[in-house]
Amino acid sequence: MSSISDSPRGSGFHLSQLIYDTRYRSMTIQVVTFLLVVLAIWQLGSNLLANLANLGQEPDFGFLDSRAGYDIGSGFGTSIIGYTSASTHIDAAFVGILNTLLVAFLGIVLATIIGVIAGVLRLSKNWLVSRLMAVYVEAFRNVPLLLWIVLIYAVMTESTPQPRAFRVDEAGIADAYMVFDAIAITNRGVYLPGPIWGPNSGILIAVFIASVIGALVYRRYAKKLLFDTGRLLPMVWPAIVIAFLPVILLFFVLGRPVGLDYPVLGGFNFSGGMQISNPLVALWLALSLYTGAFITEIVRAGILSVSKGQSEASEALGMRANRTMSLIILPQAMRVIIPPLTSQYLNLTKNSSLAIAVGYPDVRATLGGITLNQTGRALECMLLLGLFYLALSLIISFVMNVFNNSMKLQER
Repeated sequence: MSSISDSPRGSGFHLSQLIYDTRYRSMTIQVVTFLLVVLAIWQLGSNLLANLANLGQEPDFGFLDSRAGYDIGSGFGTSIIGYTSASTHIDAAFVGILNTLLVAFLGIVLATIIGVIAGVLRLSKNWLVSRLMAVYVEAFRNVPLLLWIVLIYAVMTESTPQPRAFRVDEAGIADAYMVFDAIAITNRGVYLPGPIWGPNSGILIAVFIASVIGALVYRRYAKKLLFDTGRLLPMVWPAIVIAFLPVILLFFVLGRPVGLDYPVLGGFNFSGGMQISNPLVALWLALSLYTGAFITEIVRAGILSVSKGQSEASEALGMRANRTMSLIILPQAMRVIIPPLTSQYLNLTKNSSLAIAVGYPDVRATLGGITLNQTGRALECMLLLGLFYLALSLIISFVMNVFNNSMKLQER
């Protein structure tokens, strides 16, 4: 049967054209498919709601305003927002969300640093260095992430001393010593000096942020000048001076508005300073090292995608290896690196839900764990949990897509 591609001139529209006319057929198929999908979803949803009604479990989010009745810590020993057991379930979910965002942010930063460095070293002409990086990649890529989380957590808790081991006896000898007399690594966590914010500390923070932005602007200007005129300006030490010199000078001018609170052993534990719990350390390191192994191969593939003639040309011009990598190789490789790198960031964020294995109170452990078990609202909790991860993944994808568009080739 021949299909109608054009209706006769002067003739009106006929319903048969929705099927036989090629101008309308694809639209008809899409509309019918969409209606069938909507019908199927509506049917499944109706059955779900009917079954829940028969069980007396109609969807209701009112449980979020009820008292939670359980305590939640954070990676820093205390709750980020001052949460207590008298707070509501929505407050508990918010604490879990903040804990998830914390470990995801720290993991993305460290995994990127590890992946870039290891990816460059993977291509090193030094046989030992390249082989060590290969061992790292194969070891972490081929062992499940959950095992690495549990293993690192076991090392943190079993091979580190108890706080009482840092106690000095009458002879001035202790079983364990603090690093630089300021950092204590124990089986209860890592104790670090914590900041003491005094008067005018806000001014110091604002100046530091402005200085960092100024350093980034300078690096951008130096790179643009190099590409436009070929004039090479130093990038490293001027950026460091711009970022830190104003803050250091202002620190003394304002009378040292920021101090440090050092951890001190008192009784059976340390007091003062800042504590980073072992679950956070284990989860952070495991996520970073595991994801960093994949990023290593992504970076290596991106560098290999750049023509070897690019590096040879830069060597012929007398450029140093570090400038060749930072100004020529990596900018071109980024167009290959960024898309799969986005997937790794998304995987790291979602893999943080394995935090429940070491007792880190992320949103999976609070909203999808204790709150779910206490209220019995499995559908509502899982729905909110899924929406949170969906929104977080979409935000990360959006940011990376913006960054990817900025790395496109700029034609004259």
